[in-house]
Amino acid sequence: MEYKGTPERGLFGATLGFFTGFAAVALFGTTASKFNEALQLSPAIVGLLVAIPSLSGSLLRIPFGAWVDMIGGRKPFLVLLWLSVAGMAGLLGVTHFLYPDRLNASMVPLILLLGVLCGCGIATFSVGIGQVSYWFPQKRQGTALGIYAGVGNLAPGLFSLILPFAMSGLGLSGAYLGWFIFLLIGTLLYHVFGLNAPYFQYRSRGASIDQARLMAQQVGQEVFPKGNALQTLAAAGRNGKTWLLVLIYFTTFGGFIALTAWFPTYWKSYYSSTVITAGLLTAMFSLTSSSIRVLGGSIADRVGGIRTLSLALGVLLVGAIIMILSSAYILSIIGALLLGIGMGISNAAVFKLVPQFIPNAVGGASGWIGGLGAFGGFIMPPLLGEVVSHAGLSGYATGFIMFVILAILSLALTYALNKSLAAQPQFSETGAAR
Repeated sequence: MEYKGTPERGLFGATLGFFTGFAAVALFGTTASKFNEALQLSPAIVGLLVAIPSLSGSLLRIPFGAWVDMIGGRKPFLVLLWLSVAGMAGLLGVTHFLYPDRLNASMVPLILLLGVLCGCGIATFSVGIGQVSYWFPQKRQGTALGIYAGVGNLAPGLFSLILPFAMSGLGLSGAYLGWFIFLLIGTLLYHVFGLNAPYFQYRSRGASIDQARLMAQQVGQEVFPKGNALQTLAAAGRNGKTWLLVLIYFTTFGGFIALTAWFPTYWKSYYSSTVITAGLLTAMFSLTSSSIRVLGGSIADRVGGIRTLSLALGVLLVGAIIMILSSAYILSIIGALLLGIGMGISNAAVFKLVPQFIPNAVGGASGWIGGLGAFGGFIMPPLLGEVVSHAGLSGYATGFIMFVILAILSLALTYALNKSLAAQPQFSETGAAR
C-alpha cells in the first residue's frame, strides 16, 4: 500500500500551516488604537481586546493536540485554519462596513467573538508538534521541531512589522483584507502540502492498528500513538512536575504572546511613539524571542535544560526590572530585548525538560504545558490594562511587576525541579542516562 509524501514535505506543510495560523497573536496589537479611537475603550478593555485571540489559541491546543493521536494532524489543522478564515472574514466585514462611524459599544462583544475565531489558528502549534513528530525518526526530531517552532513563531513579529505600514497605506479594512487573503492562501496551500505520517494514511484506508503500524515501520516511521489520547492527558495530569512546567511556561510563552499583543499599546501610549515605530519595536521583541528559541534548544542540549532555564529566567527577571524602573526610551528597548531573549530561550528549555520529567506521557504533558502555558497570553494583557486604569500613565511601567513576580516564582519552581532531578540517579542533568 503506497503512501504520499516525505518527512520534509510533512515538515513544510506543518510549518506553513502553523505560520499561517499563529500570526493571529498580532491580530489586535497594532490595530487596537484604531478600535480605541472609534469606541473609546478603557485600558482594561484594550488589554482584553489584544488578548482575546489567545483564549481559543491556548485552550484549543489541548483537545486538538490530543485529536492528532487519533487521526493525524491534517484534519485538525484544516478545522482550526478554516475557523480562523471565518473569523477574519467577519472582522473584515465589520471594519469595511461599520468602521469608524457606525461602530459603537454594542459591537464590542461581536469584535471579541471574531477575535476568538481568528485565534483558533494559534492552536495549530500543538497539532503541528504531533504531526512533525510522527513524520520524523527520533534522532531527527529535535532539528525538525526546532525548524517548525522557530519559523512558525516568526509570524507575529513579522505581522507586527507589516501591519502598521499596511494600515498607513490601505486603512484598517484594507490591512485586514490583505490578512484575509494571506490566511485564505495559506489555508489552501496547507490543504495541498499538509500530509499525515504513513501510519495515519494507512489507517484512513482501512488498515488495522497492527497492520498500519507494521507497514509504517517498514517505510521508516518510528513514533506511534501510545494508547488513548485522554489516557496520556490523565497520566500527565497526575504527575506534579507537569504542573510546575505549566506554570513556568505560563510565564515564558504566555508572556511572549502577551507582550507581542501589548507592546504596540505600551510604546504608543507610554512613549507617544507612532503606530509604525510601535510596530517596529514590537517586531524587534517578537522576532528576537522567536529566532533565539532555536539557539535555546541547542544550548539546552549542551548544558542541560535546568541550567539553561535558570539562566534564561534570570535574564527575563533583569529585563522586567529595567522595564519597571526605566522612563528612558533606549533603556526600555534594552529591557524589552532582554525580556524577549529570556522568554525565547526559556521556551526551548521547557520542552527539553518534558521527556526528562514526564517520560511516560510526553504527548499529554506537552498538551497541558502548551495549552495552559499559552493561556498566560490571554490573562496578562487585561491585567496590564487594569494597572494602567488605576495608576494612570505610570502604570505602563509598574505593570511589569507582574513579570518580576512570575520570574521569581518560575526560578523557585526550576529549583524544585532540580531538587527532584537529584533524586533520580539514573539521569544526568542534561537528561542522558548515566
